[in-house]
Parts: sequence; C-alpha cells; structure tokens
Amino acid sequence: MSKNIIIIGGGVIGLCSAYYLQKEGHQVIIIDQSNMNSGASYVNAGYLSPSHIIPLSAPGVMKKGLKWMFNKSSPLYIKPRLDLDFLKWTLAFNKSCNANHVNKAIPAIKGITLLTQDLFDDIKREESFSFHYEKKGLLMLCQTDKMLEEEIKTALLAKREGLDANEISKEELQILEPTARINIKGATYYKCDSHSTPREFMTEMKTHLKSVGVTFFPNDKVEDLIITNGKIEAVKTKNQVLKADEFVLAAGSWSSILSKKLGLKLLLQAGKGYRINTTQKTGITIPSILAEAKVAVTPMNGFTRFAGTMEIAGISNNINKVRVETIAKATNNFYPDVTLTQEEKNDVASGLRPVSPDGLPYIGKSSKCNNLTIATGHAMMGWSMGPATGKLVSEVISDKKTILNLSPFHPDRKF
Repeated sequence: MSKNIIIIGGGVIGLCSAYYLQKEGHQVIIIDQSNMNSGASYVNAGYLSPSHIIPLSAPGVMKKGLKWMFNKSSPLYIKPRLDLDFLKWTLAFNKSCNANHVNKAIPAIKGITLLTQDLFDDIKREESFSFHYEKKGLLMLCQTDKMLEEEIKTALLAKREGLDANEISKEELQILEPTARINIKGATYYKCDSHSTPREFMTEMKTHLKSVGVTFFPNDKVEDLIITNGKIEAVKTKNQVLKADEFVLAAGSWSSILSKKLGLKLLLQAGKGYRINTTQKTGITIPSILAEAKVAVTPMNGFTRFAGTMEIAGISNNINKVRVETIAKATNNFYPDVTLTQEEKNDVASGLRPVSPDGLPYIGKSSKCNNLTIATGHAMMGWSMGPATGKLVSEVISDKKTILNLSPFHPDRKF
C-alpha cells in the first residue's frame, strides 16, 4: 500500500531512504535545513569500507580520548564540557569500550557494509549513473612498529571474518603505488574496499529522485513535530506544516534534538571531520589511511582528498586551524613529495558526523512512536552504510522482512 512519507534530512542516508521508498511506490518528501550541497555527505573520504569492522568504541579508545582531551591536534578530540547529554553519551561510550561489545558489533558492521557495496553496484547499473566508483582496496600505512603490529592484528581478524586482507611489505607497496613516494615501516592492504567521489553520487541521486517524483524542500528547518497519541501527524517547518503517514528521522547530528520531542533521548554527539582537496599530481592511485595520524587519503575524480579527525565538541561549523595543519603535516610526513598549499588549506571544509556511544547506527522504529523510522548515528561510516540503511528503512516502512537483522541497531537499545 502506497504511503505518504516525509524524510527529515537530505544527506546520503536521507537520499538513499528516498530512493528505495519511491521504488516501493511510496510518495516521498525530503526536508532539509541546508541547501543540500554541503556537510558530511559531501566532504567525507568516499570509502566503502568493510575493512572498518572495529567500532569506534573499542578497548583503549576512552583512555586515549582522555589523554588527548587537552591536545587539539590529536586524531580524536573530545572537548570537555558541562552538558547533560554529553555526559550521558560519554558514560555510555566508556561502557561500550570493551572486547565483548566489539565481538558483537563486528558481524553487524560487516553485514551492513558489504550490503552497501552490492547496492552501490546495483544503483549504478540500474540507473545508468556515471559517478566515480572504483574497487582498488584500502591501504593502512604505518610508520612505527607498534602501529604496524596493531594493524596486522586487525587485518588477521578481518581475514578470519572472510575479508580479503593481508600484510604487505614496503617492496610490495612500491609495486602497488609506483608513482608515489611513501614514508612508512609497513602496511596492510584490504582488497575488499572500494571508493568513490561523494559529490558526484549525491548530485546524480538528487537529480534522479526529482525525475521520479520525490519532492525536495531545502533550506526549510523542521522546528516542531505535531504529535497526537504518540503518533506524528505533521511536521512544522519555518515555512509550512506538512502531513504524512510515516516519517523518517535522518537528520544526522541534529536528530537527537527532534527525537526529544517524542520523549526519545537518542544518545548522539556531533563528530566534526575536515577535508582538504588538492589538484596537484600526487602519484596516489590507491586510497590509504595514515594509521598514526588517522588521516584518510582518497584519489577522487580529478583531485586527491585528505580527510580526518574526530572532533566531538558540539554542533558547530567553526574551522579549527590547528586540526587543518595537523592533516597537512601528516600528509607531508607520509607522502614527502606532497605539500599542501596555503590556498588549499584555506579551502578546507568540515562536516558533522552523528556519533552513537557504541559505534553502531540507530536504524528502525522506537517504541515511543509507531510511525517514525530512525536512521542516524552512523559516525564516520555513513557513506559505507548509506544505501544499505536506505533499503532497511524502506523495508521497515513497507512492512517487509528486513534483509539484515536490525536488533544491533535498535534505537531503544540499552547502553
């Protein structure tokens, strides 16, 4: 049965949800407070990464976070502040940083990321899209013996999970990347990964959705939910009131603000990331992560992107120049022939990624409201989980059996 559906949020999760919902015959409206041309869905590293099977909340991460709390150039920066939501999130995050949680999270993360890769293939083929999308794998580059040892352990774990992952020597790396000079001790290589140019996909998807009848309301912030007997009847924006049968909350880092209106307290913090683009000839042809610096390097269509940092400091678009310089220095440290210019650093952009305490997204319906489907909390894995999340949202709303088990992602799960 066809339903009228409003999606709050026009990032990759919102667009992919709209894509699969309209395929099921539903009438879809997307509302977004921005012009839908910037943010995390546009400035991310473009990775489709089954390799990232370890959630952010892993053993030792909280200890590192506390150590880095007063270092604004650290890969993970958690700004201390007296805020009840932040304190609750921090306690839940700390509670999740254990081996038992990681073991439970691995199959859930692997399943949804592998599904996304398949769906990217399907979308590109079925819609004759031309967005840049390559399957060259991902390198984890290490400059210290300690980090290399850690990455080899992770690669062995991934291999046991059936992923194509191996340690490679400096000599093997030189064969893979003959045109780039790289300063490392060693590396691991995940052939299972792929990459894309995010803006190209987002632009093509928006054009396609408009052509099949999806309605867009950009620059229109949802200010309130009109609720009757635990059910949403309409959303009130700054410009209008819109009714629907079902609603999807895919507003990224802003999702927890709206969820409070339902008495649902989604534990969510905004994790800011930065990107620097260069059109210099870098010689880089395979995506890599600079392991010690946690900087992602992606050869995109016509340029190379350097992206990184996880800055948990509230909802803010302020650019921290210290963190920009950290990315630039790490780039030159690992790739000595690549020096990012001041102009390139000035052209930096940032995006806010919605981070749940346990490193898993929220996908599904809460007991607080039976006509709201939640799809947020993907942290730095939104691109790697976008199409799969959209398909799951469509299956939930269409009352179909979901292709994946949603219990690890349940919005009401306890921490």
